[in-house]
Amino acid sequence: MTRIVDLSIPLDNEIPADPPLQPVEIDYTGHTAGAAEMAAAFPGLEVEDLPEGMGWAVERVRISTHNGTHLDAPWHYHPTQDGGAPALKIDEIPLDWCMRPGVKLDFRALPDGHVVTPAEIDAELARIDHELEPFDIVLCNTRAGERFGEPDYVDSGCGFGRDATLHLANQGIKIVGTDAWSWDAPFSTTAKRYAESGDASIIWEGHKAGRERGYCQLEKLHALEQLPPTGFTVICFPVKITAASAGWTRCVAILP
Repeated sequence: MTRIVDLSIPLDNEIPADPPLQPVEIDYTGHTAGAAEMAAAFPGLEVEDLPEGMGWAVERVRISTHNGTHLDAPWHYHPTQDGGAPALKIDEIPLDWCMRPGVKLDFRALPDGHVVTPAEIDAELARIDHELEPFDIVLCNTRAGERFGEPDYVDSGCGFGRDATLHLANQGIKIVGTDAWSWDAPFSTTAKRYAESGDASIIWEGHKAGRERGYCQLEKLHALEQLPPTGFTVICFPVKITAASAGWTRCVAILP
């Protein structure tokens, strides 16, 4: 027997999972309204001709590729990767990257806005007694996971800057993930640091590491606290969208 853990969040009009610049808009057509649409599609058909006068249910959705649980492609970060090569778009990501052994690192004790260092990654790997293998999918459990659905979700959790991202990518890691809104530290805390320092290199620094070493990242994962540190498989195939910067995924973990 195997157990499947759903690591995805829902797309929802009401759950505050994104900032105002990235709204989710789902329009629901119920069976009654759907009956009128069906009647219009078939000349001569009357609503009452349908079983119980009911038609189809349909949803029309206006969202970003970065709403919901999604996989970012290197194209999201910059036009090039790996020293000038064209950055991969989501429809170009090798699917064998997306079904690999998973490793969960627990950073829930770190404060919101903290930028994780390579040393902190290595310390957590030592704690769980795991040596990374190329193509492991590394999932990072932050404090943001427990704040999903709350107004402060997008401002919660630690993040990963250039050094930590390259530390993983240089070991052959192609996909990383977080249960926070962004792989980088929350924009709110980064904005404060930038106001104090004027150092533009700290803005989106984890993402921008993809210029140097192409990698993908899962954002807005959920239920990572249900996973053991190792011993599971992650499946995160992205929806195939031509030339896109990301694709939604029903990411799951498979446990024995």
